[in-house]
Amino acid sequence: MPLTVGTDAPAFTTTDTNGNTVSLSDFKGKTVVLYFYPKDDTPGCTKQACSFRDAQSEYTSKGIVVLGVSADGEADHQAFTQKYNLNFPLLADTNKSIIAAYDVDGGGYAKRVTYIIDGDGKIIDVDASVNTSTQASDVLAKLGL
Repeated sequence: MPLTVGTDAPAFTTTDTNGNTVSLSDFKGKTVVLYFYPKDDTPGCTKQACSFRDAQSEYTSKGIVVLGVSADGEADHQAFTQKYNLNFPLLADTNKSIIAAYDVDGGGYAKRVTYIIDGDGKIIDVDASVNTSTQASDVLAKLGL
């Protein structure tokens, strides 16, 4: 069962698509869309990622950070990013510690769950019924944008 609204978002540090170290605390003061997905370059995950890619300018203009998380490693993330021209970071969670902390373990992969975290690190929305084709616009609507 995913974490609930009002919960402090668990802190994490990992690497992104390009091997850069990324921590949730890097985004203090910003809204973060932290979306978990099962596997790079699979049909639903590709639709979801491309949904965020296509809306990225709107997110950026509002100061909102989008981070995708799966158990795939940097090399898989790089190939996925290049193939679909993704314009936001994918976080590698090969040891599944972030997946566990956010309670989205699907038995070796991440369940498809999206968290919206406010600038103070509180979870303000949880979506466990993601529509992969409209995910980015759905999140913007939840934020009243």
